[in-house]
Amino acid sequence: MPEHPPSPPDAPPEPRDAAPAVAVATASPGVEEITDPDDPRIGDYRALTDVELRTRWEPPHGLFIAEGELVLRRALRAGYRPRSFLVDAKRVHQLRDVATGDAPVYAASPAVLEQATGFHVHRGVLASFHRRNLPSPAEVLAGARRVAVLENVNNHTNLGAIFRGAAALGVDGVLLSPSCADPLYRRSVRVSMGEVFAVPYARLEPWPDGLELVRAAGFTVLALTPAADALPIQRLAPAQRTRAALLLGAEGPGLSPAALAAADARVVIPMRRGVDSLNVAAAAAVAFWELGRDDPV
Repeated sequence: MPEHPPSPPDAPPEPRDAAPAVAVATASPGVEEITDPDDPRIGDYRALTDVELRTRWEPPHGLFIAEGELVLRRALRAGYRPRSFLVDAKRVHQLRDVATGDAPVYAASPAVLEQATGFHVHRGVLASFHRRNLPSPAEVLAGARRVAVLENVNNHTNLGAIFRGAAALGVDGVLLSPSCADPLYRRSVRVSMGEVFAVPYARLEPWPDGLELVRAAGFTVLALTPAADALPIQRLAPAQRTRAALLLGAEGPGLSPAALAAADARVVIPMRRGVDSLNVAAAAAVAFWELGRDDPV
């Protein structure tokens, strides 16, 4: 059985009464029943709602958590290796055709799942996966026609939505400034519907000097900004669209002056009715579509 680390540091579990046994779990071959939310076998899933704790726990230990059957199946399809599965005992049947390999499958009642994870696991299926080494920025750029470059996007919901838009709208890779959030954090993975596994990404350092690497690879760096002097994105010349690197900033502050200065051009999505800008994920989707509107479908 694969080894599992103890509970994450700085989050000592509070004493809890063991939950009643779950007959469904023990009735399924190869499934191990969990009745105690403090069981060390499910240490990977402890306190999943604590963002700071999980950020300090998951990447250093080389793991991430996938939530929901669709997401975990996409992680498996993308070649990520599972460490374990944790499911609502009534949903064990959902994994019958899943190649779990030597990863243990644990089953528990909804009450145990909620006490262990810190939230109601309404999708009923969780999995812990081993991370893979990230590619280099040069590897992400090689062969790409269009990429997104994100600066300081540290909201996990926005990050996941950007990855989903990138996968759907023809963006071949994503480059992240060092301050961006972790795309494999549970919320990002869930919001992306597992599309973080489909779009290659890398950390671009140093920042923003690393944008020179993007430009040297033949991309035009386009900074998306609501600035009054920006060019409406639909008016870009064909040469600027050919290999575009769309630069996006965080919700609220937008792109830093240094990032704006490093761009080849500033572009804007024209707004109406006095609206100054869109949510960064929505703006990304609109811009992705516009840059790829002439792609064959």
